[in-house]
Amino acid sequence: MDRNILEKLAGGLLTGGMTSGEFLALAGEASAAPSSTAELGEVTLDLDRRRRCGFPEVIFGEGKTVATLAKIMERMREEKVRVLVTRVSPEKGNELRSMFPAAVYNEVGRTLRLAVDGEVPSLVGKVSVVTAGTSDLPVAEEARETLDWMSVSASIIADVGVAGPQRLLARLHDIRGSDAVVVVAGMEAALASVVGGHVDCPVIAVPTSVGYGASLGGIAALLGMLNSCAANVTVVNIDAGFKGGYVAGLIARRKQ
Repeated sequence: MDRNILEKLAGGLLTGGMTSGEFLALAGEASAAPSSTAELGEVTLDLDRRRRCGFPEVIFGEGKTVATLAKIMERMREEKVRVLVTRVSPEKGNELRSMFPAAVYNEVGRTLRLAVDGEVPSLVGKVSVVTAGTSDLPVAEEARETLDWMSVSASIIADVGVAGPQRLLARLHDIRGSDAVVVVAGMEAALASVVGGHVDCPVIAVPTSVGYGASLGGIAALLGMLNSCAANVTVVNIDAGFKGGYVAGLIARRKQ
């Protein structure tokens, strides 16, 4: 039963707001029904998402205090679900790691993962995360960490952009055979189309905000990917490594 519901029922019983019979009846109903949310002050945590969608809620760390993130992580640990927090600054990451020593913080990808105690998940599938340049690595690492959290086997193939096409050709043997490919690219983002023309699986294109002035903070890359002539390319939002990794992970897991 959800702890908040139990506290409210107990409070009603103690203050005389309900009889013992009413308390027992309501407590029985509450324990029989699946707990859907947890009220954590300023946060309403979705506890039912794993049942509905296959994976628990992922926490967007930007704008949240360390105290709020710790509260969420602790409740998720109580529920025995894997924790993934995205967009965590190094300062917050270090504080949270001191509070949760088992947590894995990726400073490049700005992600924090916390496994269920004693759980040793086995990896399934194969996803290749391909970057045009090393400047795209923060977004690519966010995608890879998401795939790790989903227990999907993932590897990063970095710096194979179209400015040096021979680099991609030399790594095609590593990319082929993937269940899905995540292509992370800024500038003109042509890499997604090129990769799409070489593989027989879905390509999840992630535009990044990397580029000079006319790249318009990633809008040029986004439009280039949306206008890809490769039929197997689909696109997520600018710098959305988590979204690219998550979609690729769903594809990979359904193929098993």
